[in-house]
Amino acid sequence: MSTAPDRRAALKERHRSAILAAAHDLVQERGGPRFNVDELAERADVARRTVFNHFASVDEVLLALSAEELEVIIDEFIAAVAASPVGDGSRASMFTELAEMLQHVDLPTVIASVVKVLGVEDADDARGRALTDVTFARAAERLLREVARRYPEADTLDTEVLVGSLMNGVVVIAKRWLEESAGRTDPAARADWDRLLARLTDTIRSGYSPTV
Repeated sequence: MSTAPDRRAALKERHRSAILAAAHDLVQERGGPRFNVDELAERADVARRTVFNHFASVDEVLLALSAEELEVIIDEFIAAVAASPVGDGSRASMFTELAEMLQHVDLPTVIASVVKVLGVEDADDARGRALTDVTFARAAERLLREVARRYPEADTLDTEVLVGSLMNGVVVIAKRWLEESAGRTDPAARADWDRLLARLTDTIRSGYSPTV
C-alpha cells in the first residue's frame, strides 16, 4: 500500500506548524503582528504560496495562533470541569459549575498574549476587536460542545445561552481590563481582573437565581 497520502499529510502539517511557529517568533520579536506574508514565508522557510495554501491571509494565521493560546486554557478548563461532580443539569447548576471554573484558570495571561498576537492597539482598534471576538467565539464553540456532552439531557437553548452569556461577558470585561491594566499581569492587575470577573458572574447569576 502506498504511503504517499501519509507523507503528504505529514508535510502539510509540518508546513502549517512552521508557519505558526514563525508567526509566533515574529510577534515576540516585534512586539505584535508587525510583519507581512513575505516575511512570514521567509521565516517559516516556505514559499509564499504555501502560506496561502494553509491560510487565507495573515489575519487567519494570527487567528490560528491566538486560538492555540486559548486552547491551552480551554483544555485546563475542561479538565477541571471533567474532574468535578456532574450537577443536576439545571441552568443554575451549570452556571455555578462554569463560573467557579472560570475563577481557577489564568485568563489574564492568555488575554494579554492573545491581544499581543492580534495587535489590538487600543479601544478604537476595530480590526483588533473583530479578531478578538472571532477568537473567543471559536473558543466558546468548543466549550459549548463540552457542556453539551457533559449534560446531554439539558435544554440546548439553555446551554447555548449560558455559554454565550459567560463567554461574551468575558470578552466585555477583558476589554475593560485591558483599558485599565494595559495588559499587565502583576498582582494589582490580577486583582482588577478578579473584581471584574466577580462582577460579571454576579450579574449573570441574577438571571439564574430565584428573585428574593
